[in-house]
Amino acid sequence: MTKTYPHITRRKLRCNKIRFKIKGTKDMPRLTVFKSNYAIYAQLIDDESKTTLVSISDKKATGKTKEARAGIAGKILAEEALKKNINTCKFDRNGYKYIGRVKAFANGAREGGLKF
Repeated sequence: MTKTYPHITRRKLRCNKIRFKIKGTKDMPRLTVFKSNYAIYAQLIDDESKTTLVSISDKKATGKTKEARAGIAGKILAEEALKKNINTCKFDRNGYKYIGRVKAFANGAREGGLKF
């Protein structure tokens, strides 16, 4: 029998389980992704000092589909991270499945030069 938590969504439970395992440092920050129905947002976070190093949304990207915009946003985030001498990171998909826009964003970040 599984426990039910009426005030917490299942995605948030997965998110907490993933976040417990992944901690970002200044040398290897955590790349976290949030997607809404409208846009996708991402941040490189240093959990030790609790600061955001780089952030991006796909509102800056131009593309015909949401998936194309997510891929372009991943490339832009990678370029900004490389300017700040961040080459590697830990990918936190934030409880989302690794398909669609999340996968396109990750592939775009890899093409831009980030390693995770």
